[in-house]
Amino acid sequence: MPAPTSDRLLLLDSASLYFRAFYGVPDSLKAPDGTVVNALRGLLDFVATLVDQHSPAAVVACWDDDWRPQWRVDLLPSYKTHRLADPAAVAAGEAPAEESPDLLTPQVPLIAEALGIVAIPVVGAEGAEADDVIGTLARAWDGPVDVVTGDRDLFQLVDDDAEVRVLYTARGVSRADVVDAAWIRAKYGIDPSQYADFATMRGDTSDGIPGVRGIGEKGAAALLQAHGDLDAILAAAADESSALKPRQRATLLESADLIEVMRQVVRVREDAVSPSVVTPRRPLSAEQREELARFGTRWGLGGVVERLVAALG
Repeated sequence: MPAPTSDRLLLLDSASLYFRAFYGVPDSLKAPDGTVVNALRGLLDFVATLVDQHSPAAVVACWDDDWRPQWRVDLLPSYKTHRLADPAAVAAGEAPAEESPDLLTPQVPLIAEALGIVAIPVVGAEGAEADDVIGTLARAWDGPVDVVTGDRDLFQLVDDDAEVRVLYTARGVSRADVVDAAWIRAKYGIDPSQYADFATMRGDTSDGIPGVRGIGEKGAAALLQAHGDLDAILAAAADESSALKPRQRATLLESADLIEVMRQVVRVREDAVSPSVVTPRRPLSAEQREELARFGTRWGLGGVVERLVAALG
């Protein structure tokens, strides 16, 4: 087992990773009983790669216990609406389910089971998304943190002083971009501490967050460069002597209530779980290796089991 080289914490945005595995690994990979296991196999391969590359002291698989928390929906009813399997269920007051590929759904509990075998905590929280769990643990950990995700929202957690960075998987897990303050400045022209305000103004159609009409990504960056944060931007909009363009001023003032709502939705929580859920990584016991081997045989996982054992010990 590669020994932990530091007190680094590795936080996995689990859904982001198993969706990437599902769409990136052929669905011709099947267990002996015919169950498609591409997401399961791909996710475990990702874990082996990440542990091998970064030798963390601890790993946590952060889970969406509530992928669309009601408190966020109460603030912004459009939040993630387009991802609902049955949007009509919202209007009927029924609990809506996230739309998920039929071949992926049965694999999700198997992923959790496999992670449990190798003692990687699977951590979610009532009324919280995986992002909120990640935000909580990243802020609480006393040491460097790597957040593994394909979600730009988590760029708001980047903090060079606290050694929190994002391994951004848009180009793949093995070729993930290491997102630090310099990366964010080069990409967006802002500091990481400004990212949540930037995302609020820019909006995100994939999450049903409309943003501020007419501002866009470049406009949001320019406003933050000039004023620092959203509060200062709104203060400038209310000040007729400021240098804001009339159209920008009008749009910002008209959108003030929406901006306040969106910024609450965009910001990740820092109180979702107890930091005690993080446990130090230890070599796999003989019993764990045997159980993992049986699991791998049952689900036809092939060489990925050996890779995982080699990475985790």
